Amino acid sequence: MKNTPSRFAPISDRLSGLGAAKWAVHVEGLDRAAAGKKVTFLSIGEPDLPPPASVLDQAVASMRGGRLKYAAGQGEQVALDAIAAHLSRRSGQEVSPDQIVYTAGTQNGLCTVLMTLVQSGDEVLVPDPYYATYEGLVAASGATFVPVPTLPEDGFHVTAKQIEAAITPRSRVLLLNTPSNPTGAVLSQNEIDEIGEVCERHDLWIVVDEVYADLTYGAPFCSPFDRPHLRHRTLAVSSISKSHALPGFRAGWIASQLEVTPRLVLVAEAMLFGSQPFIEDALAVALSQRHPEVERLSSAFRDRAHHLVSAFEGSSAAKARMPEGGMFIMVDIRETGMSGEEFAWKLINEHDIVVMPGESFGKGGAGHIRLALTNDAAVLREAGSRIRAAAEAVSASR
Repeated sequence: MKNTPSRFAPISDRLSGLGAAKWAVHVEGLDRAAAGKKVTFLSIGEPDLPPPASVLDQAVASMRGGRLKYAAGQGEQVALDAIAAHLSRRSGQEVSPDQIVYTAGTQNGLCTVLMTLVQSGDEVLVPDPYYATYEGLVAASGATFVPVPTLPEDGFHVTAKQIEAAITPRSRVLLLNTPSNPTGAVLSQNEIDEIGEVCERHDLWIVVDEVYADLTYGAPFCSPFDRPHLRHRTLAVSSISKSHALPGFRAGWIASQLEVTPRLVLVAEAMLFGSQPFIEDALAVALSQRHPEVERLSSAFRDRAHHLVSAFEGSSAAKARMPEGGMFIMVDIRETGMSGEEFAWKLINEHDIVVMPGESFGKGGAGHIRLALTNDAAVLREAGSRIRAAAEAVSASR
């Protein structure tokens, strides 16, 4: 039989199974809600609180003022200046606008970075559990995804020793996410420095997703980009999607060393030749001013986390700990004997509660479910109590 060449590039084959399948429970919940069923969604990290009014006002003013034409490929100067000033204030070290590339959100930023740094034959190390899109991002670049196991008993904190054990001659990039989605782990300065020493020894790039940097609960945020001895090998990616409750704006950035910027711009322009100037103007206002809405958002998520965690206190069948950051809680349901996938389907089918299976975030999430803090405290506490009761009933029947 004659072999015929494929009509498609290998990228779509590499991405097969790494997209919608991870969100199947959530999609089912959306379908049921559309059909009129009352469903409680604890699945998606989409802020439910209002964004800063002044940021929206700026977007409208810029649109009406004619900021609707093509934008610069690297980003509009007003946005680059604001991002650089924001990172300079945070780190206490000067960050130049020439070190910044504006992106259409964190996902676009991570894709740009990986396309710039790795290719087929290279390896990208990622602590497991990890955000659900990371496998697809690495696969799109052609590189090999290498999960680095972490333990629930350690709060899912990855260690320098675990990372070094996973390194091979093909390793090129360590992809970190702090605060972590889904685990809520926030890496300390000491942990960052120890991990950085390993990356120095093995000459690895450090790519860090910092989209939850402004949402920490007692654990101080630390970025390898802010550590003077690690900045030369770090690319920090973030956005205002979570911090300012503006996921639909798709407004983010990459910060790196000066010599990396031109290479990032080439790749960014190949994917998206410039963004919307009026949104870049709005981002500048978001990062340059203090906003009461942002302060309320952070406080609300902390309060909600306390309420939700309290619903599981004293249970051996469903255990939860206060996250160190982010907008999610991982609930350990291993005592039920069910996988996170099985238990998630049980919750939607029998209790009309939509959660994410831990397995959607890698093998390290097995036996867990992820709950989003994107409902008010009363709803979260009530849903937590129902989830606890369901887990305890399964556990008792074993």
